[in-house]
Amino acid sequence: MKESPKPNSDERPVINVTDSTLLPHLGEKSVLSAWNISFFGAIVILISLPLFRPDPYLRILKFIPDGIIATFTVTLSAIFFALILGLIAGLGRISQKRIFRLIATIYVEVIRGIPLLVQLFYIYFALPALFRKLHWDSVIHLDGPSSAVIAMAVCYGAYMAEIFRSGIQAIPKGQMEAAFALGMSRAQAMVKVIIPQTVKIILPPIGNEFIALLKDSSLVSILAVSDLLRRGREFASTSFMYFESYTVVALIYLVMTLFFSRLVTMMEKKLRHTSGTNN
Repeated sequence: MKESPKPNSDERPVINVTDSTLLPHLGEKSVLSAWNISFFGAIVILISLPLFRPDPYLRILKFIPDGIIATFTVTLSAIFFALILGLIAGLGRISQKRIFRLIATIYVEVIRGIPLLVQLFYIYFALPALFRKLHWDSVIHLDGPSSAVIAMAVCYGAYMAEIFRSGIQAIPKGQMEAAFALGMSRAQAMVKVIIPQTVKIILPPIGNEFIALLKDSSLVSILAVSDLLRRGREFASTSFMYFESYTVVALIYLVMTLFFSRLVTMMEKKLRHTSGTNN
């Protein structure tokens, strides 16, 4: 009997785990794929419920649209600032200057070690209390939406930093050397050569982080932000129809996350096609 080769102790299997919705495969075309069943099934249920039971499902759907808008506003604002923070911190993590590396690393490690919910409470309750003691409250005012955007941007910026760092380091060193040979400075090489190639690598993980942030935006309801979840809670608390209210909220969140997962996959496919055409 032939013995199976012993695994190299230095080589370990890589397990990719994510806390957000998995992106559908680029080549997945089956009508009965898990994504199609989940997405279109949720849409069919959302359409069927108010048709067969207008009361209360139609009333719920009329009650929560402004919550959906608030959810998107907070999420898009937070992801915008998180990308900026992530890029700055990611570049700091690979900076040649030790002080920049140290600051960026401390930011990443500290923020990733504190739960998002705690950060929301801290920025909404603790910082205003500090501002009042310093008599800054007349200058700096943090309401619910602004506190939510700041907390989520700071939190997810730390995760984005690691994505940018790993993406930049995945680019072959020869690309930077070629840019130097063309007379570019390090900053010019980063902007014109390295970062554009990095975007194609980091798009899937950034898409996953965006979807995770969209789901985590439900936490901002504790800060008096009238998002989707809070509007559902308000309807449930006045009508006592908790099952119906939270069923609609859950289905809407599911449709949104699955829709954006497909959108990210399409963007990735487009980038790969463009890259292949250029090559």
